[in-house]
Amino acid sequence: MEWLNEEKLDEVRDMLKHQKLEKFLKLCGNTYPDLVKVFLTNMWFDDDVMYSKFKGVDMAINDEVWLAVASLRNAGIAVGRGNTTDLEDFNKVQFFKTCVRNPNTTMKGYHVGGLSLTSRIIAFIVIWLLTPRHFNHVVLTEEDLILMYCLM
Repeated sequence: MEWLNEEKLDEVRDMLKHQKLEKFLKLCGNTYPDLVKVFLTNMWFDDDVMYSKFKGVDMAINDEVWLAVASLRNAGIAVGRGNTTDLEDFNKVQFFKTCVRNPNTTMKGYHVGGLSLTSRIIAFIVIWLLTPRHFNHVVLTEEDLILMYCLM
């Protein structure tokens, strides 16, 4: 968040503060990749609860635990088509065109390369931090665009 201040990206900082994501994005501390690997290797789900076994100890991470650790809140409405009046008319092509630097260029796909600086930072936060994935980080999915729309 300090970087956003230094670069005078007040619009992005204000969006993230408004969505109460500031504390989540500031999370830092020691990370232990080997422990994470063991945790993920032994992970299983039962209903909406994530379980893992580490050194013979069963651990459960439910929504309440995750929200407390991540300093997030579980409030508002679910994001997705048909859930809200605001998103029923969501047009990904039209929204994407509002995010690009030059709306007159021909689109070959929903790539982050042509996005304006603010939109690109929001896309980065969605793709790498809020909904991380192990595949193409350049192409925006419809879900990515919907989350960007909600944040913006």
